[in-house]
Amino acid sequence: VTQIISACMSLGMMVTMNQRLDAETLSIVAEEFGYKVEFVTADIEESIEEVIDKEEDLVHRAPIVTVMGHVDHGKTSLLDYIRKENVIAGESGGITQHIGAYGVQLDGGQKIAFLDTPGHEAFTAMRARGAQVTDIAIIVAAADDDIMPQTKEAISHAQAAGVPIVFAINKIDLPAANPEKIKEGLANMNLLVEDWGGKVQSHDISAKKGTGVKELLEKVLLEAELLELKANPEKAAVGTVVEAFLDKGRGYVSTILVQAGTLKVGDYVLAGKNSGKVKAMHDERGNDVEAAGPSTPVSILGLDGAPQAGDKFNVFEDEREAKQIASKRAQLQREQSVRTQRHITLDEIGRRIALGDFQELNIILKGDVDGSVEALTDSFQKLSTEEIQVNILHKGVGAITESDVLLASASDAIIIGFNVRPVGNARMIADKEEIDIRSYSIIYDAINDLKDAMEGMLSPELKEEITGTAEIREMFKVSKVGTIAGCMVTNGKILRSSGIRLIRDGVVVYTGELASLKRFKDDAKEVTKGYDCGMQIKNYNDIKEGDIIEAFHEVEVKKKLK
Repeated sequence: VTQIISACMSLGMMVTMNQRLDAETLSIVAEEFGYKVEFVTADIEESIEEVIDKEEDLVHRAPIVTVMGHVDHGKTSLLDYIRKENVIAGESGGITQHIGAYGVQLDGGQKIAFLDTPGHEAFTAMRARGAQVTDIAIIVAAADDDIMPQTKEAISHAQAAGVPIVFAINKIDLPAANPEKIKEGLANMNLLVEDWGGKVQSHDISAKKGTGVKELLEKVLLEAELLELKANPEKAAVGTVVEAFLDKGRGYVSTILVQAGTLKVGDYVLAGKNSGKVKAMHDERGNDVEAAGPSTPVSILGLDGAPQAGDKFNVFEDEREAKQIASKRAQLQREQSVRTQRHITLDEIGRRIALGDFQELNIILKGDVDGSVEALTDSFQKLSTEEIQVNILHKGVGAITESDVLLASASDAIIIGFNVRPVGNARMIADKEEIDIRSYSIIYDAINDLKDAMEGMLSPELKEEITGTAEIREMFKVSKVGTIAGCMVTNGKILRSSGIRLIRDGVVVYTGELASLKRFKDDAKEVTKGYDCGMQIKNYNDIKEGDIIEAFHEVEVKKKLK
């Protein structure tokens, strides 16, 4: 222990025996002693053996499709229509509880699994945890409207996840509908639809009347064929948690999507840091399900807690093993939450650049008007150098929303707001996820700060705070010690540890520190206003009666990006 502590002290860190070190310090200290550190992630993957599928066991599986788009552009109407048309459902919209995931069978017998995204939260959260759940994204845009910020955001999310996009241009039955305008908007975003000679699939539909929905689904199936989606239904199930909640009557209900293998009632499931035996499975209409194959969404009962959206789940033969891994993960997660700072702030970027291990800087940019967003985008992109690439992942007009923060968390980005502030829960989530949100009102400040960060210069500022002043009333010369000033503290307080300035006729004649501070014969830590004390200034004896001693200390102020 003593060797490690002394190694830390040589790095300028005062540590105690029981203190946890963060990841970076661990690596440096280990290297001092000639060791390499390996970090395990909280989802100890190595203990779960991936079954390698043989080619002959693989069968085609249904595509998993996420529907995204702006509020009120008809995502839910489209899903409702698809489910009404759905052969199995029978009665119209016969859905008892909303799962957020639906299995649909089309006339031709093909199946599709739909994920409904409440505000893309599930989509980003899942992508943030590295689970590629979705195969294809349908982005709904209303033909009587423009391409809205949320639509752009949905597109950014899908592109960031590398998922093929099919556009559904909805509400073409309205008199004000102008699908070409939407296509033009997409073309401006470098997304050329097929009608315009591009590669992106799109279809004009009316979710209310059902016009074109069939063709839209055909296009989705076509995209799915290109992806050649296969899975082995014979092995133990693996998949992803879509959402989980606590139901008063039934306990923890987890909606899961089986991606490969088959899940049966009675299996022992491990999802994230929760485990349990599947007591019951239901489909989205509340019917009992005995077994769920690949690309099937079901809700299960029996886990001992609510796993997080995006957690992977696995099935174990042995309940004990599942429990062990679950508790080990819970422990690791606790450790990690203590140890690591998960996301990146501008200061951190500055530091990493100084250490030389940083190549790109992801930015999410929100502004009050489109003009300033464009101007900032151009200026930021010009800042890219060969060492550091500036990526603008998403830019938009309007306040900083939760989905911006989630996108930032997924892609390790910083959020820059120009004349806009976080709304709703955005600030809270940002604090929890440790996402850096910077707000500016002057374009140059934003550019300069980013430049400083990129030059590795953005270190905390030191600001001094004056703690108190004292007036010298008398001087005592003491042999071998020097001159002691007998002072009266006139305001605030003088601390033994503070820096001091000697002021004569309003001019600073010396800046230094105290050698001693005494009240009568005893050493004092601090002396407050109205008391007298004896002070000796380190290495300085030229003092006169009537001089003022001003005590100050330096506070580190985190550099605010103004």
